[in-house]
Amino acid sequence: MALKATIYKAIVNVADLDRNQFLDANLTLARHPSETEERMMLRLLAWLKYADERLQFTRGLSADDEPELWLLNDHLAIDLWIELGLPDERRIKKACSRSQQVALFTYNSRAAEVWWQQNQAKMASFDNLSIWYLDDAQLAQLSAFAARTMTLQATLQDGAIWLSDDRNNLEIHLTPWQQPA
Repeated sequence: MALKATIYKAIVNVADLDRNQFLDANLTLARHPSETEERMMLRLLAWLKYADERLQFTRGLSADDEPELWLLNDHLAIDLWIELGLPDERRIKKACSRSQQVALFTYNSRAAEVWWQQNQAKMASFDNLSIWYLDDAQLAQLSAFAARTMTLQATLQDGAIWLSDDRNNLEIHLTPWQQPA
């Protein structure tokens, strides 16, 4: 018998002062049996960073041909492709060729730093790619927000993300490893 995904619900209020975007959303996250809570919360953070009514979670780990999140336009073309982890160059190339904008969220300090040293020159050739890094300490603090039902407030300003619920407050600073020109 196959293990089933665990369903998490998040009610989020986003005030993105940098993009002048204000949004309330009810999100459903399916946590794959092999996915850690930290990785699931990073997916949620990625959604908050690029919050949009049309930004959707995909089948993620269950589908090789889809990102973790994507934003489709009215013609079903991909405007934003969001990946997590340390993908190989072929996957990034595919994402950059299929989407207007690609965002990669890296984590796991030791592995991410080695991956970046090995791939930095290759990644520089993709002019629509943003790479964000979240260190282990902040990721651990972010995972403290994980609950089957979450109510979160997020404020984004000047590169910082302030996240709070009824128990926790956290200021997150993603490190930009690469930004489009």
